[in-house]
Amino acid sequence: MAKLFYDTVHTVNSRDYAKEQLNAWATGNVDIDAWNSSLMAHNTLIAEIDGLIVGFADMDDTGYLDRLYVHKDYQRRGIALALLKQLELSAQKAGISSFTTHASITAIPFFEKQGYKVVAENRVVRNGVTLLNYKMVKNATVSKDKSYPSDNDK
Repeated sequence: MAKLFYDTVHTVNSRDYAKEQLNAWATGNVDIDAWNSSLMAHNTLIAEIDGLIVGFADMDDTGYLDRLYVHKDYQRRGIALALLKQLELSAQKAGISSFTTHASITAIPFFEKQGYKVVAENRVVRNGVTLLNYKMVKNATVSKDKSYPSDNDK
């Protein structure tokens, strides 16, 4: 997962961020213990195809989507959407009525298509380098039976 994260950031996000920013964002030296601890504390999903991890995502118990990454060679195949929908469904079942994330410039169009709205610009400093991302929020639409809206409801 750490390799997928590094490769995705350095390829998919390279059109929106400078090399210096990419290197600060994904250094290649992930603190595996800290990652594992965070992933274990959240609702974490992993997508696999033929035994290869092609995506992962995690959401905490407040509805905050912390990570959503899809393998650079498996973009635009519905993997991110499937991961996001499942996390949102689980959160709704737990009584969460809104979702938040800090989206990269690259990810904004994806999240907007899923009903998220930009509410604030956010600047993060990592390794002395400023990275720009955006706080996005989505209010959940919960039907009477508390099921997730189907694709036909879009």
